[in-house]
Amino acid sequence: MPSVKSAPRVFEHVSLLPYNTFGIDVAARYFVEINHLQEYIQLVEEGNYAHIKHLFLGGGSNLLLTQDVNALVVKIQMNGIEVIDEDADHVWVKAGAGVVWHDLVWYAVDHQWAGIENLSLIPGTVGAAPMQNIGAYGVEIKDTFDHLDALNLVTMEVERFDSARCEFGYRESYFKHAGKGKYLIASVSFRLNKKAQPQTSYGAIQAVLSEKGVNLPSIRDVAEAVIAIRESKLPNPKEIGNSGSFFKNPTVSEPIANQLIDQYPGIPHYPVVGSTDVKFPAGWLIEQAGWKGYRSGDAGVHAKQALVLVNYGKANGSEIQDLSERIKKSILEKFGIALETEVNIV
Repeated sequence: MPSVKSAPRVFEHVSLLPYNTFGIDVAARYFVEINHLQEYIQLVEEGNYAHIKHLFLGGGSNLLLTQDVNALVVKIQMNGIEVIDEDADHVWVKAGAGVVWHDLVWYAVDHQWAGIENLSLIPGTVGAAPMQNIGAYGVEIKDTFDHLDALNLVTMEVERFDSARCEFGYRESYFKHAGKGKYLIASVSFRLNKKAQPQTSYGAIQAVLSEKGVNLPSIRDVAEAVIAIRESKLPNPKEIGNSGSFFKNPTVSEPIANQLIDQYPGIPHYPVVGSTDVKFPAGWLIEQAGWKGYRSGDAGVHAKQALVLVNYGKANGSEIQDLSERIKKSILEKFGIALETEVNIV
């Protein structure tokens, strides 16, 4: 760990507009950027900000800010990607919590290491990835996760978490529940495959590959297909403020699922691995309830993907939150399903 003689500079009343992909202009009471874990430890040891909550911020891509933040906002900038072990079949790669997730994916693709290529173009940082157990196109973080190192905010000691200790679930982990607010993730390590076994059965990946005439896809082919699909459906946060998927895809018990399938014969649905529950696409439910393309002022539902709420310019966080609550109420009334937000609301 690098030697740090003094804590990093803390700024006051900083706009968080550049630091959240929804493009919400609220202010942080205090703001600091952390490039090394030791910098944060030094900041805590100096004790000047012990009186106020600390809010850790990665890429700001899974966050809806509804008011000024009366906290010390800690922007995680810890970078670096390195190989820490390998054998004939696998390579273990460690990345700092501040590494942009898509940069890690392409680091792996460039080295022909398989396992996370289906997660291309997911916004955010490496440190946030295990908190959400991010997933897309049939792959989740837990599939390649090996361990992470996190700072215990009470003892100020670094602890190691394996997969079991992380308690991964669908867009869930220990860090969103029992461990919420108790740890600062410093780095995450993944076990990637040297021998590619591309996952192409989920969503439109196979269709895109077929259109390109690709019969034996490489991991780069799969990654590029995923990027093409995401870019065709999802708005670029640099152009329209958004946080990607706003709601989780709901899962319901088999009896309730059968009732829905009988009532709506065309409803898409998927089995939940290791369970008799059934998953339904939240975007389809929202679209069927008439919300796709809806707009009220500058808060709206994206015209191409109903799962994405957007800020067309000057919407504030409360307006987007209000829209999300109206959508949830609508889905509950029409389908009897309670949607849960995937985005963290502050």
